[in-house]
Amino acid sequence: MSGPIATTCPTQPADPSGPVDAPDTPAAPAGPVGPEGTGPAEAGLLLLVVAEGERDARADGVDASVVLRAAGACGLGAGVLDAAEAAGHLRLDGGRIRLLDPGLARAVHATAPPARRRAAHRLLADAHAGGPSALPVLFHRASAAVAPAPGLGDALAAAAAADARPTHAERSAAWARAAGLAVDQELCAVRLIDAADQARLAGLPHRARELLARAGCERPAGVVRGAAQLVSGLLALQDGPVADAREVLLLAAESLDPADPPRALAARLAAVEASWAAGDAAACAEALDQGPAQPGSDPLLAAYRAGMSAVMHGRPDTGRPSLREVVARAGTAAGVHDGPETLLRAGNAALVLGDLAAAARADSRALAVARATGPYILVAQALERLAYGELRAGRHARARAHAEDGLRTAAGAGQDNLAAHHHAILALVASVEGSPETVAEHATAAERVAAAHGLAQAATLSQWARARADLARGRLAEAAARLGPLVGAGPRRGHFAIRMLAAPCFVEAAVRTGQTEAARSAVAAFADWSEQGADPQAPAQLARCRALLSGPEDCEALFAAALARHDEVAGDFERGRTQLLYGAWLRRRRRPGEARGRLRDALVSFERGGALGWAAQARAELRATGDAGPGEPAGPLTLLTPQQLRIARCVAEGATNREVALRLSVSPRTVDHHLRNVFAALGVRSRVELSRLVDRAEKTTAHP
Repeated sequence: MSGPIATTCPTQPADPSGPVDAPDTPAAPAGPVGPEGTGPAEAGLLLLVVAEGERDARADGVDASVVLRAAGACGLGAGVLDAAEAAGHLRLDGGRIRLLDPGLARAVHATAPPARRRAAHRLLADAHAGGPSALPVLFHRASAAVAPAPGLGDALAAAAAADARPTHAERSAAWARAAGLAVDQELCAVRLIDAADQARLAGLPHRARELLARAGCERPAGVVRGAAQLVSGLLALQDGPVADAREVLLLAAESLDPADPPRALAARLAAVEASWAAGDAAACAEALDQGPAQPGSDPLLAAYRAGMSAVMHGRPDTGRPSLREVVARAGTAAGVHDGPETLLRAGNAALVLGDLAAAARADSRALAVARATGPYILVAQALERLAYGELRAGRHARARAHAEDGLRTAAGAGQDNLAAHHHAILALVASVEGSPETVAEHATAAERVAAAHGLAQAATLSQWARARADLARGRLAEAAARLGPLVGAGPRRGHFAIRMLAAPCFVEAAVRTGQTEAARSAVAAFADWSEQGADPQAPAQLARCRALLSGPEDCEALFAAALARHDEVAGDFERGRTQLLYGAWLRRRRRPGEARGRLRDALVSFERGGALGWAAQARAELRATGDAGPGEPAGPLTLLTPQQLRIARCVAEGATNREVALRLSVSPRTVDHHLRNVFAALGVRSRVELSRLVDRAEKTTAHP
């Protein structure tokens, strides 16, 4: 929502919680308020700090110069701030006064008589006089007034609507104060809805819901009810079931269409976002296509809707020109002045086009603008888009940094659904960096919210992360079991925008576990998707998948083609995976010299990208070729051949002979033969004894 509701409808009498009497003189706000034992001067200062803090619930403290001017005007001595700081009530830092106990503000407000609270607001109004914005002055005058005071409420509401400098939290507080001064019930409701929307934008969802409840918009359909439904739907999109949010938002659009087309469009775009999170492509297309054409509407927004609609309807070639227009604007001088919502749409369009560099530019700009000017709730969203784009580009460390920042921000703003997406991205990063425990931790957190709120995108990402962690550890059957339903057809299929990204992992697991037909089916679907140009890594991954399914006569050429494709795009991790599979194939063809070169390249790629679990696989393959390198076995394990060592390590992890055979691409009979020789060489008589011996030897290697 971009502005206040335009209406001339009638409001509620005075806010029942508001003041009922006001002294005629600006008496000093002193007296027995705040913590027990607080002196009158300190109590007066605390009351001023609390009253000033009411203007912006998100601010980190209050401006010390304003508070001290107000304190001086009522005769509080120069040492009162030092005394309050010495008592442990507050701290002065960088020109800001911060209360040290979050409960102190409530205590001060509860114990101060209404007359003294109003006196504090009058002093602060005078202290703000002559400043760059009229809003603080009007806010404090409104807070000192006795309701009803419609003229003052109108002036405050007008300033909140016209002044772009205050934060969303400040504007929310101003709209709420203006509502309390109104005479007309419907005007009061309108202002409370605007206050709720500004609180939402400020990342204060609980406050937004309180204000919506006070608005009491259980009335026939119309612009006021539609506006309330829009705010309610947007709040549900942040931390509720997204299917419910979508329906509320579409109802809001219907109510707003006749009188407020811009807000109706905002509701439909939010319904698209809800449908996307739910993994419902048809619902995305429906929401994009709904609504009457608006004369004079933003041509870039129209291009975005047309392009995304074509893509959702399965016509990507038709939609690309419109989406390119949106992306091109974000890269021009004119695009520098775009708001964060416009820039995030450009980033979306770029991701759909497979232009990861353009997506990163647009999303980085959106993040910078949201941090500088708001709205606060778009900060976590911009970080999520950036993290996802970095993940797609193979820059996992950057993806982790953005997702960790985004997770903290989303949690602080009550954006549980976005937090789930950040958890899922962190799980995927951990699946590369080789920490199964971290994968499980973040995947579990993502899935908990995804299950409750219907977040198909987060659920698909987290399952992909678990499967990729299985692949890194050689747990091929588990990886195939997780990914099969996601990439296949049927009700358990994954999110429409994610499932094909996971297809190469499924193909690798399926081929190596003998599920050839399922792998071929996945490759056919992946080939169709790759032709759309939605991911720059896809051509190389497709060649790699075809190599895994081909016979000896074609396999080498396909691996070479995959590596040539990798040379055209950045991404150490995917190139390393291709080198690893190529090197393993060469080793099985008894070409150890050539295999070592590929495997060393894979190891370098993995180490450079921090892919520790995959680097361990590359080292194991190198050992199987007879390569002597760092991390060689210690103690009795030196008696084993490279292949025997690999089998011993797999058994020590708990793998059965059949599972070992699948991991190493040999027959169970070969595993049994080698395992008998391992037992004889090491003098052990059971798998348990072997596991203990391997564990001791590995610890000796890690900590000599």
